[in-house]
Amino acid sequence: MTETAELPPAPEVAREVFGDRYADAVRYAELLAEAGVQRGLIGPREVPRLWERHILNCAVLSEVVPDGVTVCDVGSGAGLPGIPLALVREDLKITLLEPLLRRTNFLTEVVELLGLDHVTVVRGRAEEVMGKLPPVHVVTARAVAPLDRLATWGIPLLRPYGEMLALKGDTAEEELKSAATALSKLGAVGTSILHVGEDVVDPLSTVVRVEVGESPGGVRFAAKRAKAARTGRTRRRR
Repeated sequence: MTETAELPPAPEVAREVFGDRYADAVRYAELLAEAGVQRGLIGPREVPRLWERHILNCAVLSEVVPDGVTVCDVGSGAGLPGIPLALVREDLKITLLEPLLRRTNFLTEVVELLGLDHVTVVRGRAEEVMGKLPPVHVVTARAVAPLDRLATWGIPLLRPYGEMLALKGDTAEEELKSAATALSKLGAVGTSILHVGEDVVDPLSTVVRVEVGESPGGVRFAAKRAKAARTGRTRRRR
């Protein structure tokens, strides 16, 4: 039997970050510490640092997400960063994309319990939903895969001139360099490393931003996206 560590009280800065949604953020932390651990979505050793390492670390991503855009959180898992982002930014339309049933069940329960009407949970892999979901302005991800592989999943979900925002750790610069060729083939036109969360988290959260041009995913995915869109229209007509 797994011994569950005790969830520490929310740090005072969480009240400033989440504002009117502070109580919902606390409830989300409790759900992660309880059901999240029981269902294997969060390791029990992560419970004492849920706030700093996970919830607040993800919430500060809001600093670099434009106003009123559509967002797809790829490989959302237990809802990180999608749920904290949704709690901070009710102006966003967020899709939590996750292939595993036990995780999508958890996400659906959280979304309903917290009344996150601007959040939709979709079960599936990124490569499976391309053409079925409307392209989004922003793709987010955290601890899903190395940047070159993540880009092949996330970038094709973007609309022209969108951006992928990937929360990364100390390997951000190294990953960005090694993924340069792959990103270029996928239609990336600009990359940067951002540090967010001043006066909220220490160390700051590191975000890799990948901006795309008019053909997200490059030539290869443009044809695939067009085919998927045609298939979708045919199904709807039936």
